[in-house]
This record gives sequence, structure tokens and C-alpha cells, in this order.
Amino acid sequence: MRVLVTGGAGFIGSAVVRHLVIVKGYDVLTVDKLTYAGTLTSIKEVENRPNHRFLKADICDRSAITDAFASFRPDRVMHLAAESHVDRSITGARDFVETNVMGTFNMLECAREFWSRLPPAEKEAFRFLHVSTDEVYGSLGDEGLFTEETPYDPSSPYSASKASSDHLAKAWVRTYGLPVVVSNCSNNYGPYHFPEKLIPLMILNALEAKPLPVYGNGANIRDWLYVEDHARALDLIAERGRIGETYNVGGRNERRNIEVVERICTLMDTLHPTGAPHSRLITHVTDRPGHDARYAIDATKLETELGWKAQEDFDSGISKTVAWYLENRWWWEPLREGYSGGRLGLVEPQKVTA
Repeated sequence: MRVLVTGGAGFIGSAVVRHLVIVKGYDVLTVDKLTYAGTLTSIKEVENRPNHRFLKADICDRSAITDAFASFRPDRVMHLAAESHVDRSITGARDFVETNVMGTFNMLECAREFWSRLPPAEKEAFRFLHVSTDEVYGSLGDEGLFTEETPYDPSSPYSASKASSDHLAKAWVRTYGLPVVVSNCSNNYGPYHFPEKLIPLMILNALEAKPLPVYGNGANIRDWLYVEDHARALDLIAERGRIGETYNVGGRNERRNIEVVERICTLMDTLHPTGAPHSRLITHVTDRPGHDARYAIDATKLETELGWKAQEDFDSGISKTVAWYLENRWWWEPLREGYSGGRLGLVEPQKVTA
């Protein structure tokens, strides 16, 4: 099995690459632009394995992606490359539109060109998995879950760009017959998560006795999914998912943001005691614009149709995550040097000119 993985040096992508290369033994080509959130250290475990190769390329580069298809000749594409931080999208939306929308368009077109020329048996077996987010669905009320039939209602430039890419992926099935499957996941966490994200930010700020900034009152709810569980799900969806279908991936672990931060503080009190509770560092800050109140995924379709189950609940997963960051300074310290732990996503007042 030959799998082309875009965004494979990022957080979720690197978990997918490690799973495919080490656990499944597949031949994998990792394609990544190595922007700020992509680093080769995330796939260090596979760098010298004969069944893995790496290509530094932008998914918007038609020539580079065409050449990658022609030389590697994948049986599957797992498309994870994306700009993915809501706060960054608020102050820099253009990158999100270019990468998530135009980059996905380019991937679909290059895949279609390659697929259309395959021999019948290879053409029948080919699959393109487009990996997306539950944020395309917008915000939930106090009850209910996102299902595959939930209408799209994105709230941020990030989620709008991902919604756009989802629609392109589905259209390429209906218009051209390209064998595409789409997945939408809840919030991931685990090893190799970039330091600006909520959970690693809280761990590392707590380690350095810096403030733990919580938006608003911290009541926003997310469904947390351990990244290695997600990687297993994506492999399964790419292998057995029905063409043209969407599969939601969720951990069934709803937590308020403040509860997540408090749990991290409790674990840090045990694993890195300082003589005072880490919860003293919690600082409530002004909420970010368009902050969705609640996300929660109904993964019933994935569980019943494909037989997937999460192996980690939130308590086991967060314990492993905190321990990993404490034990792997070599990975995050160089990244932390370029990101101080300050707040992102502030909207600057626009200048008015006559």
C-alpha cells in the first residue's frame, strides 16, 4: 500500500504518518511545506525507515504535486495539509483561504488527473481522504451532537475555509467521480501538538510559571479526541469508508475549557510540584471574536459502520499528554523559542482613511 500524506509533519498528520509507517508498514510519502506548525522532528521516528520518504512542497504548487503523484504513484491520498489555528485566521485570513481552499482544489485536480489515467483495477481501488474539522458545523446549544447531516454554519475564517474545502471535495465526487471520502473531527490533543494550542500552551506555561490565559469564563465546551485514536480512525476511513460519504470522528469526551485547564493544573501539581498549586496561574482574558460555545461529535456512524472505538478517554489521554511534554523538551523547546506563549487572535482596529 502506497499512501501520500499531505501535512504529514504537522500535529495530526505526523500521528497518521507514524501509524501508517510503523504500525501498518505502508510505503508513505509525506508532503509538507514546513510552515511554522510543521516540523521534521515530529516524524523523527520514521526518518530513516525504508518505507518512508519526505517531500518539502506547497500543496498549492501544481507542478510539485503533479510530479509527486507521477513519481510515487499512490494508492491513497490522505489530505491533512491546512492552516488550522482559529486565532491566527482572525488576524491572517488570506493564508487560510489560499492553503485550505486553493490548496485543496489543487490536490483534487492533481489527484483527478493521476486517477483518470490509472488502469481499471488501480482506478477502482484508489481513494482520496479529505480531513476536516467539526468547526464547519458552527456552534451547538446546550444539548445535541453534530452528525454527518448537520448543516454547515462556520463562524471563523478558519472554519469557513475548511467548509469551502469540504464542499469542493464532495463536488469532485459528484462532478468527476473522483473517489473521495470526507472526515470531520473534534478537537485533537496529544504528543507533538504545537505549543500555541490550548492544551500544550497550558502545560508549558504552567511548567514555566507563566499565566494560563482562559478565554472569557472558560465555559466553552469541546469534545476531545486523542490524536493517535484519530490516526487509527483516518486509516480505517481511507480503507473502508464509502465514496462520497462523510464520517465524524469524536472522542465522546466533552469538557469545558476551564475544566481542561484545571485538570492540567492538577496533573502538574503531581508531576511537577512547585510548592503551590498551578491553578493560581489561571487568568481569565477577553473572549476571542466569534468563539463558538460548544462542539460535540456524534461518532455513531464511524463506530457502527466501520467498527472504530476510541482507546483513550480524556483522563487517560491527558495524563499521557502532560507526561509526554515533561519528558520531551527536545521537541518543544526550539518551537517555544519562536512562540512566547502570548495570546493570538486579537483584532486590531482598522484605520479609516478619507
